[in-house]
Amino acid sequence: MAKNNDEVIDRLREYLKIPSVHPDVDYSGCVDFLKEQANSLDLPVVVFEFAPQKPIVVITWEGSQPDLPAILLNSHMDVVPVYEEHWTYPPFEAVLTDDGWIYARGSQDMKSVGMIHLEAIRRLKNTGVVLKRTVHASFVPDEEIGSDEGMNLFSQSEEFKKLNIGFALDESYPSMDDVLVAYHGERTCRQIQVTCRGTPSHASLLLPEKTAGEKLYYMIDKLMKLRETEKKKVTSLEKMGSVTTINLTVIEGGVQVNVLPEELSASFDVRIAPDVDHDEFDKMIQSWCDEAGEGVSFKYYTKNPRIAPTKVDDSAVFFTAIKQSLDKMDVKLSCSICPGTTDARFVRKQGIPAINLTPINNTPMLLHAHDERIHVDRYREGIHVMENILEAVANA
Repeated sequence: MAKNNDEVIDRLREYLKIPSVHPDVDYSGCVDFLKEQANSLDLPVVVFEFAPQKPIVVITWEGSQPDLPAILLNSHMDVVPVYEEHWTYPPFEAVLTDDGWIYARGSQDMKSVGMIHLEAIRRLKNTGVVLKRTVHASFVPDEEIGSDEGMNLFSQSEEFKKLNIGFALDESYPSMDDVLVAYHGERTCRQIQVTCRGTPSHASLLLPEKTAGEKLYYMIDKLMKLRETEKKKVTSLEKMGSVTTINLTVIEGGVQVNVLPEELSASFDVRIAPDVDHDEFDKMIQSWCDEAGEGVSFKYYTKNPRIAPTKVDDSAVFFTAIKQSLDKMDVKLSCSICPGTTDARFVRKQGIPAINLTPINNTPMLLHAHDERIHVDRYREGIHVMENILEAVANA
């Protein structure tokens, strides 16, 4: 049964009630709330702004050996839009039901994780634990829209470098069973547009040369056959990050149904698996363009660089510390490549190891869904798990 006088739950609900929702997010409520949390912890807090109205909040707990590389606990303050008519309870009232569920946007993605970070710090600090490494808890904007003005700018700044980060933790997603899900890397986003040009003519004719439509058919066929090959490799959502995904998302062109178009194009969202050679992938697409015929080309909407995954073998000091702390609690862990993207990619791009881990299990996965919710018992257990993880990595 849910308790109405639980300060830990009250703090989470207060954060969840702040409507830091896209589009046109106002982060001022989050900043004020986080400053209050820092004050209650008697910890220093700074607010950076590398783009107008895009604040980054950093709360710092200095370790006994502050010269050692620090630990970063990162979370994002923004949440995705809601369709209130499909919610059982208003999404920004953080309603706590009698059976212990908190209904709120951000209860899984990822305000709950940000508060788990702070509550773990609170517990350790209040019990007199002294950590060797300094711990920074960062709260960043705009993760849900790509982080261009959030972690992207922050991770490249002098202010970030001065934090001396040696290891970072970020989000994964709640596990639907008792095995926590961790990610140690991400695929590379390469969104492309294929353009096919042909001779415009009357649509009643069968021209001897290839039309724009025939060329586009060839390209779509090649890409969709590759998609089918990759699709056969997928046995679960957890394994999605290990394959290259290709999805046709936009088709454009044509002026009238009885006119052969001069130009047709198709856009594909492509996420390249970590073990694929990016240059060879590009060469493959170009060879298909050449085979399709004259006037066929492709360009990138997005051409992210390959970022090496974080090592999770015996040489990985921080991941080993996480695994050992979970083993002591008899908590199971599964580690794989993230099927989507998170702010951790910007940290890894700086050469810093990062693990994505949401310490919440036995919970329906409702990221971005209607009636997003978290159970108070699972939340409390997540704090306990993070408390042990943080002590392990900060003393590694």
